Amino acid sequence: MTQQPILVLTTGGTIDKQYFDASSQYTIVGTMVTRLLELGRVAHPFEIEEVMRKDSLEMDDTDRATIAGRAAASPATRIVITHGTDTMTETAKALTGIEGKTIVLVGALAPARFAESDATFNLGMAFATVQVARPGVYITMNGTVFEAGKVVKDREAGRFVEI
Repeated sequence: MTQQPILVLTTGGTIDKQYFDASSQYTIVGTMVTRLLELGRVAHPFEIEEVMRKDSLEMDDTDRATIAGRAAASPATRIVITHGTDTMTETAKALTGIEGKTIVLVGALAPARFAESDATFNLGMAFATVQVARPGVYITMNGTVFEAGKVVKDREAGRFVEI
């Protein structure tokens, strides 16, 4: 039996940022998702599509509509979306109502290129969740699966918490 590929939509965020030197800003560059999945020895088929390269603080409702449109239009029923953590919950809300799909948003609090990043673990959680969760919209961060609309980012604590 052939497994349907998991669609990974990349939108930018810290997970794909790169820091060049002490005098430069973080820059969102090409995605690290393929490399992270290789390092994790992921055997499940996947496809990666870049939607945008933005810090989530720069995203607006038009960007969220673009992301939702790509997810809704895709024939894939299991979708992982890499996203910046600052407005991830807003995009999750924009994705609710897409029927028949399991959509998981994931990001990182430190760039994937950093040795002590949470990116690899979070992405692994997203891949596991998208395979077993019922249709709906979820966020996977900090070793936890959250339902969209029931989570916020606690900036002081540096983690996501259920509401």
